[in-house]
Amino acid sequence: MARVARALLFLAIAAVPALAANYDITWSSGVDYTGWASDKNIQPGDTVTFQYGGLHNVEEVSKTDYGACASSNTLSTASDGNTVITLDKPGTRYFICGTTGHCDQGMKVAIPV
Repeated sequence: MARVARALLFLAIAAVPALAANYDITWSSGVDYTGWASDKNIQPGDTVTFQYGGLHNVEEVSKTDYGACASSNTLSTASDGNTVITLDKPGTRYFICGTTGHCDQGMKVAIPV
């Protein structure tokens, strides 16, 4: 009987879904995105929502392209103004604005997961 109770307790705990968090980023010039990312505890399964106007986009890039503000080999690009990215596994993800000059002016963020 005790084993059945423990098994039921385990199943009840396992059935509770993990609550993923969402983090909003107002994607624009003049923001310290390094500071933004440094105080977050982002976990796998969390999402980031980039909110931005028509002159901007969101490009996911490699660490090398992030450092160089290069958008020639993007992993993904979005320009819908409300881009939701699911951060599904551990590791750092790199995002830049691909509009000429914007990344060089600080419109980039490295998000550790």
